[in-house]
Amino acid sequence: MPANSKTEGEISQHILEHIPKEAEVTRIEFEGPALAVYTKKPEILIEQSYIIADIVNLIRKRIVVRSDPSVRLDEKDAERIIPEIVSPEAEITGINFDPSLGEVIIETKKPGLVIGKNGAVLQEIVRKTRWRPRILRSPPISSKIVAHMRHYLHSESKERERILRTVGERIFRPAVHGAGDIRLTALGGFREVGRSAILVQTRESNVLLDCGINPGSTNPLEAFPRLDAAQFDLDLLDAVVISHAHLDHCGFLPFLFKYGYDGPVYCSAPTSNLMTLLQLDYLDVLSKQGLMPLYGQKDVRETVLHTIPLRYGAVTDIAPDIRLTLHNSGHILGSSLIHLHIGEGLHNVVYTGDYKYAPTMLLEPAVSMFPRVETIITESTYGSPNDLMPSRIGAEERLASVINETLDRGGKVLIPVPAVGRAQEIMLIIDGYMRRGLLKEAPVFIEGMISEATAIHTAYPEYLARGVRNSILHGGINPFQSDYFTIVEHPSAREEIVEGEQSIIIATSGMLEGGPLAQDKRNTIIFVSYQIEGTMGRRIQKGLTETPMINSEGKIEVVKVNLQVESIEGFSGHSDRRQIINYIRRVKPKPERIIVVHGEKAKCMSVANIFQRKYRVEAIVPENLETVKLR
Repeated sequence: MPANSKTEGEISQHILEHIPKEAEVTRIEFEGPALAVYTKKPEILIEQSYIIADIVNLIRKRIVVRSDPSVRLDEKDAERIIPEIVSPEAEITGINFDPSLGEVIIETKKPGLVIGKNGAVLQEIVRKTRWRPRILRSPPISSKIVAHMRHYLHSESKERERILRTVGERIFRPAVHGAGDIRLTALGGFREVGRSAILVQTRESNVLLDCGINPGSTNPLEAFPRLDAAQFDLDLLDAVVISHAHLDHCGFLPFLFKYGYDGPVYCSAPTSNLMTLLQLDYLDVLSKQGLMPLYGQKDVRETVLHTIPLRYGAVTDIAPDIRLTLHNSGHILGSSLIHLHIGEGLHNVVYTGDYKYAPTMLLEPAVSMFPRVETIITESTYGSPNDLMPSRIGAEERLASVINETLDRGGKVLIPVPAVGRAQEIMLIIDGYMRRGLLKEAPVFIEGMISEATAIHTAYPEYLARGVRNSILHGGINPFQSDYFTIVEHPSAREEIVEGEQSIIIATSGMLEGGPLAQDKRNTIIFVSYQIEGTMGRRIQKGLTETPMINSEGKIEVVKVNLQVESIEGFSGHSDRRQIINYIRRVKPKPERIIVVHGEKAKCMSVANIFQRKYRVEAIVPENLETVKLR
């Protein structure tokens, strides 16, 4: 049966025929990529879960059971009753409601006690409140962004309902054109790093993969995706899928909403939180630089309202002829490989986004097994023959050695990192080495922005590497809350740190503008992540000797860069050349075509050449604005 061969009425009739009348179904509605069945007695369908499972197997669509709003207990009453149902030993830390989904979100230190044996406690909550519980483990560090996003979604629940209904109607519209040609248009991130954006089109659908900026460019034709391409029509866009939260993959997304996009954004739940954090920070940075942003906070909020988080491995309809599945890519928290199943087995595309095909302290390696794949689109950031990273252990030992040398001479260590990903990896390494006595003990200052990103990491332990996950969930030890760490909440504290005793500073690139740090030759700056061309970090890496900086009085002065400069490879969240080659070779089933993106031109060409020449697989390197016919 084709994905959308049945009409909405036929699907509703089919569902009603298989649901017991005593459940009292009031309506069946689209809810984004799922069908929501509203009932006055949801406990019947929740207790007899096989009923819905059988229907899903028949119609091949996701179904969620919702209580009819007319039978839900008032939120205040439900908030009072739930702690009476749940044992105090569960230690509930928060109860929030999502009226658009009829869900009550219960945060607890011991989720098992809220669930109960065979789900008995959950069923009791449903029976007494008619709200469907969603249980979350209380994060060790609370996140302002997560709290603000929940509050906003609650306050805009009616608009959220409208959005989900509209999205569902568009997904499940009858297919007009049927199976046919599939095209890919390069809108950004081809033969370059930055502004990733790929348009995938069928005769029926239009899906955008990523929508980023190039932070190292001020030229609009190079800084933003080429949405002026003839193939791109905002009004025809069915969905946007975001691979991960770095700005070169999601920084331009709110711009779409500013200009009228009213469709869904799909990504993992951690990506949803992290990209909101980074988009708001991007606006803040532009404001401080006196630059005019191309979108505002209102557009970021619209993005939040339209975002539909997905779990890894969940197969989801996103258009009449396209199904989406996300898989772990090992790059940063929540980063995803994007698998598109087009037509009824017509063609399968895997877009890697950024990926790491090796375990790290923070994350498990990228997934390489798929049900089907004909075309794979791979990044090549470190794709040249010289891009061979040292072992992770070697990199960690080198980092510890450079830090010890700097502290021994009375200097400070500055480690500029993206707030998401490398920051948390370096925190884990420094904490572990200090605990084992392999690193000289010194204060470790963590910038506030990094602290907020770290809080989001602790909210999603199931996405972290097994060791860290077990430590947080079962060991009661959160390595992100080390006694060695001090959070720097306000920029005014920077001056005190700069003038104080020797220390380690883990900060975003803003700390590069601390003049006294740069002038003192006892200090060391250690680069542990990729520095995009055009940024201050890249210029210092290349040997910059002096640079204009704003002093404490707000005046521009030329500062000499005297500090030691070290670049330690091996911590990158990207795969090096060996890992890229190993990954593509081990992808199962073997792809018929490889498209190489997200790398300087020479690196893209080098990766494509080795697969074409050595492994006899078609490998191409399109240019921006080029369209490739996949089928």
